[in-house]
Amino acid sequence: MIDKNKMPVAIGVAFVWFTTQFGGGFASGNQLRQYFVSFGVWAFLTCIMAQFIGAFYQWYALKYARKHEVYDYRSFNNSFYGKYAPIFSNLYELVYIVTLCVAPAAAFATGVSTMESAFGINHWVGTIFVGAFIFIVAVYGTNVVRKVASTLSVLIVAGLFIVYIPNIIAQWGDITANISASAANPAPLGGAIWTGVVYAAFQLASIGLLVQHSKPFSSPDDAKTSMVYGFFVNAIICLMAVLGLMAITNDPNFATESIPLLILVNKGVAPSLLRPIISILIVLGSVSTAVNMIAGMSNRVCSSMDKNFDPTAKPGMNVVIVTLVCTLVAFAIAQLGLNKIVAVGYKYLGYLTIPVIMIPYIVHMVTTKFDTK
Repeated sequence: MIDKNKMPVAIGVAFVWFTTQFGGGFASGNQLRQYFVSFGVWAFLTCIMAQFIGAFYQWYALKYARKHEVYDYRSFNNSFYGKYAPIFSNLYELVYIVTLCVAPAAAFATGVSTMESAFGINHWVGTIFVGAFIFIVAVYGTNVVRKVASTLSVLIVAGLFIVYIPNIIAQWGDITANISASAANPAPLGGAIWTGVVYAAFQLASIGLLVQHSKPFSSPDDAKTSMVYGFFVNAIICLMAVLGLMAITNDPNFATESIPLLILVNKGVAPSLLRPIISILIVLGSVSTAVNMIAGMSNRVCSSMDKNFDPTAKPGMNVVIVTLVCTLVAFAIAQLGLNKIVAVGYKYLGYLTIPVIMIPYIVHMVTTKFDTK
């Protein structure tokens, strides 16, 4: 099992960003298709741009948190937004709540869609199984899930390498042909850039939860080192995935398939071996994401209901009821379908994050001269 505490601190914090971004939604290829690959040749530019934006904003937040010693997101926001904190700290709470609604629903839908596409499991059977599993583990087993989440994310990325690299080599002719066709008739660059910014924006919705990891830094300067590591690792993996998906952009089902990666697997190298491996990893990654997010929402609600609430204690009736309600909300939103959640849900989360995080951070950088004034 991977223990981030045994890593150098800067690399460990970069790894937190890494595991946050590369969950089931990314592994399925759905987010990549919607926000990058659907714009053809511009995808290579915009996926790097999105990683740079994420690294830049997170560097500033981590640096500020370590310098001012504010490590929980509420204290961080109250300090960061200053006299405007009564507005923006509460707006961030809204961003957090929307994230806690959209992300578990997307994870829920990813797990069910993968079971349906890869293994032929009936949609409703898969839905009931995933829902029951998420609820039970969110009530009784979140500590176990948290311990294996990092290991699972690395296994997903290892699975992606196993899928993408052989298929990039084997389908290089299709990749170059599709890139050439896209370059000959490119999508509007403005639309590609804006969509990449929206992707970066909704990834930043959890920036307030990242700042807690700056506490072990020896100095604020460690934030820069950490995010440089994070940028290169995330950008390389994102580029690899975009390049691989370019092999199937001319497939008639590419635009509508919930799990585009399975098209690549089915057309490529050793599909009978790779399809079940990557599918199981996607399902497990999705379920672990949903469990963590629902458990986080449950703890937040229960702690507001009971000031003496202990999340490590044996779950009481409040935990059971709130977790059940959260699971049912995720189930209800998941019925919109993974394509709709990724295309619409995350898009509007990004729209909400832009005025709450992206613009105020730039204003803060300018008015404080990068927190030196």
